[in-house]
Amino acid sequence: MQVSRHIASILAQKKDQPVWSIDPEATVFEAIELMAQKNVGALPVLDNGHLVGIISERDYTRKVILKGKSSKEIAVKEIMTEQVLTVQPNTPVTECMRIVTERRVRHLPVMDKDKLIGILSIGDLLKWTISAQELAIDNLERFLTGNEPS
Repeated sequence: MQVSRHIASILAQKKDQPVWSIDPEATVFEAIELMAQKNVGALPVLDNGHLVGIISERDYTRKVILKGKSSKEIAVKEIMTEQVLTVQPNTPVTECMRIVTERRVRHLPVMDKDKLIGILSIGDLLKWTISAQELAIDNLERFLTGNEPS
């Protein structure tokens, strides 16, 4: 078994998981409600199928709760992060890890040209990293003990 170094392999493992999104005109309450229902920490914001932003639990706590605003009255477009960091299917996993670490983001939408095809969380990237390390250790142990697979 070999672990791919590109995020397309992570997306392939998540192929049965839909990418939940929200409209920019929806209320922040609707976005938070959807995040809770689907157990996700962020939602891409799509306007007529085009990625225009991302809203996260962090946006909610910092831009609504701490400022005393009402989540039932404010639209997603008012608090979403508009400058979304995105990656492509052929982006190396190590590059994604660098982005989430240096830019302090927890979610990366994956774009194929102008189409949103997935979203990666920092948890997805950590899970891949742990699997890759376990595989490398297993292969080294097999090599050192002479038990290499044929």
